[in-house]
Amino acid sequence: MTVIASCRKQVFNTPEHLTTWLYAEGSLTQQLTDIASGVFKVEPTHEHFQRLTWIDSQWMQMPYQHTAWVRESLLYGCDADAWVKAKSIFPILSLQKRARLFQHIGRQPIGRFLFQRTHPACERRVLLLDDGWTRQSCYTWHGCKFIVQETFLPAFKQFLESKSLK
Repeated sequence: MTVIASCRKQVFNTPEHLTTWLYAEGSLTQQLTDIASGVFKVEPTHEHFQRLTWIDSQWMQMPYQHTAWVRESLLYGCDADAWVKAKSIFPILSLQKRARLFQHIGRQPIGRFLFQRTHPACERRVLLLDDGWTRQSCYTWHGCKFIVQETFLPAFKQFLESKSLK
């Protein structure tokens, strides 16, 4: 049975050049690879265990006291500077199931596994954080819930602007 992705969308006054990216469905990994002419790199910066925040636990409908494995990384396209700051939050309960593979993927992008022959259910929220415009997606993949947060950095904005001038 195929599950069609369903991202709940809330539209804010997002910058025109980022709106498409903030609300795009599917694999950001693939979308960045496509716009960068096949170039894409993940650089993990920090992996650790931490308790779920109250907001994240409510969103994933998990108890607040649960621990999660968190992977933070930078995503690069065809520039020397990072385009996206990513943070993935996997509750321990999810890591005991099929999603446990995400804890051991190293420098591989999560999207390569998340969207391989599947279309996970997705709820999304868009926020303006200190680092920039951010999309947070709560995925349900093979019965496992986790959050992927992607913040679009200034280098990506500059790349998009230079591409539109050509």
